[in-house]
Amino acid sequence: MKLDEDDRPRGSVLTRREVLLALGATGVALLARCSGSGKVEANAPTTRPGCVVRPEQTEGPYFVDERLDRADVRSDPTDGTVKPGTPLALEFHVSRVAESACVPLAGAVIDIWHCDHQGIYSDVVDPTFDMRGKKFLRGFQVTDADGVARFTTIYPGWYQGRAVHIHFKIRSAPSQSPGFDFTSQLYFDDELTDQVHARAPYAEKGSGRTRNDQDGIYRRGGSQLLLSPTPQGDGYAATFEVALESV
Repeated sequence: MKLDEDDRPRGSVLTRREVLLALGATGVALLARCSGSGKVEANAPTTRPGCVVRPEQTEGPYFVDERLDRADVRSDPTDGTVKPGTPLALEFHVSRVAESACVPLAGAVIDIWHCDHQGIYSDVVDPTFDMRGKKFLRGFQVTDADGVARFTTIYPGWYQGRAVHIHFKIRSAPSQSPGFDFTSQLYFDDELTDQVHARAPYAEKGSGRTRNDQDGIYRRGGSQLLLSPTPQGDGYAATFEVALESV
């Protein structure tokens, strides 16, 4: 599979109305974001004050269900090597919608996976690389009693045809029935990426990066999935708040 075919949608990104209709029919899950202020946001469903639906986005061809229970995903457990790059502390705050409030959701399984500074994914084969057996920049964590899951990773690199992104999947515990599964992607402000990618080890790849507004997948809801990293040590920290509604 060519790199520029990564994340080719297997369906369209759902609108809020489509998500609600689908949930009513299947009884799975709805992803939303807590406003934090407790106020109803302009585009929030009137029946769910304080939360707004997040767009689902394609899983892409590079998801591998490694079952790697670890917070620090920078290393490759097969040989102990650590991927270089600007550190990124990524924190998910997961809630469930209960009446008009967002309540912390414990026990949700969150997977993340993304490319390294050269635009390469682990444990997959592509015309430009063969990383089968490698497991860097992959892992999952389970949300704690406060609905929080934390990861240590690196700022992603880039590859042809895609804006810089991190994939994530939120699933119910294997024992939960009925279960849920929601997949989407996280993005970064282009100006911040310009700064990070101007430094080693990213700079060696050169120019040619696809910017957010040039990415067809980003254009279908990516602005609602933007991280806002803040400086932390020699890297950055970012928090992403989401809420899940079971129906």
